Amino acid sequence: MNNPIASAIKQICDERGIPQEQVIEALEAALAAAYRKDFGEKNQNIKVEFDLKTGDSRVFDVKTVVEDVPEEELEEESEDEEKKKGSGVDGVIPESAEGEEEKHRFNPKTDIQLSEIRETNPDAQIGDEIRTSLTVPAEYGRMAAQTAKQVIIQKIREAERSLLFETFKGKEDAIVVGVVQRREDSRVLVDLGKVTAILPISEQIARERYVSGDRIKVYVKSVGESSRGPEILVSRSTPLMVKKIFESEIPEVASGAIEIKGLSREAGSRSKVAVLSNQDSIDPIGSCIGQRGSRIQMIIAELNGEKIDVIQYDEDPKIFIANALSPAKISSIELFPDTHVARVLVAEDQLSLAIGKMGQNVKLASQLTGWNIEVHQEGVVREYRKGVQDDEDAGAEIDLRAIKENTDEESGDKTDAEPSAVVVDTAPESDKE
Repeated sequence: MNNPIASAIKQICDERGIPQEQVIEALEAALAAAYRKDFGEKNQNIKVEFDLKTGDSRVFDVKTVVEDVPEEELEEESEDEEKKKGSGVDGVIPESAEGEEEKHRFNPKTDIQLSEIRETNPDAQIGDEIRTSLTVPAEYGRMAAQTAKQVIIQKIREAERSLLFETFKGKEDAIVVGVVQRREDSRVLVDLGKVTAILPISEQIARERYVSGDRIKVYVKSVGESSRGPEILVSRSTPLMVKKIFESEIPEVASGAIEIKGLSREAGSRSKVAVLSNQDSIDPIGSCIGQRGSRIQMIIAELNGEKIDVIQYDEDPKIFIANALSPAKISSIELFPDTHVARVLVAEDQLSLAIGKMGQNVKLASQLTGWNIEVHQEGVVREYRKGVQDDEDAGAEIDLRAIKENTDEESGDKTDAEPSAVVVDTAPESDKE
């Protein structure tokens, strides 16, 4: 590469990270545009080939051989071309109606009839590409050079946008590190290097403050295309971010030896992660917590102090629900599959632990297990049973709504969740954790 054009192409490739082939394509398109500007004719389809080693270029008029077209169709197509020009549409062939195939229309700029080409090339066949060499000009005019410059800039920008899109499309569903750039209204702009991502308010954590210059980890939710380049939407609050951090910090999770079976999260406050070991020799909870809590502390630090409960998953819903409500100890669990309700009985001293602060523990447990969990103090339910029905089947036929209405009047506590968590709370507010 001793010629200056080759050196310039290499420099562009190195600076912008664009493949050399794309830069050469941009140069060839620019030379073709310049040739059309100064020397091209109406029905010429100009293509240019550039030789990087020598710095020379060759110009061709490229056409495809098609079947002969009757004279009357040629006249109709000529009239259509005039109408298109009058309406400002240059060389655009209308699309076919849905479900129908549009018959190929003869275009004198890109097509040549079989009978016409066989006058000079008897061996030509339909579908062949005919390349006619044209004289390469010694130099181009000022306007043609300006056109070429604009084409090169446009093509290189398109190549950069395409490269960025492909790069970040492969990072969807992954965690990346960025720098907080600035805040625009409720959105936060995060610099990811060559592109800026958007952190909308719905994906932010309420108690976090995003200061310009801070380095943060974000989860890439989606990557889309636009005229300005890739549009990247990132998140800090999605539960998937917790899952990805577990995969990055715990080798057993990354390898599949430990499987994350469920996850619920109240971003910035607390998360519950249900894990299951696929190998008998591996303790899933111990592996996630690490020696002296080293692994879980790393994850908590990544999430700015968010508490993490690691739960043992179980196929038995009663055992799974009991595990999900930890650290509370459960007295009994009764399932109602028709309504997908789980009624949990706890001792009085365990009620505040089962409910959690502002109902957080039972709400996250409901989301994790998929059951609508109702937490009741053991004595309250027994008292209600005794007053309503004394036979052996009282537990199966008890009116759950009646219990809720009865106890809500006493405690005034209601907790909403998806799935819902109905709480019967007789503990003093100061005792809740």
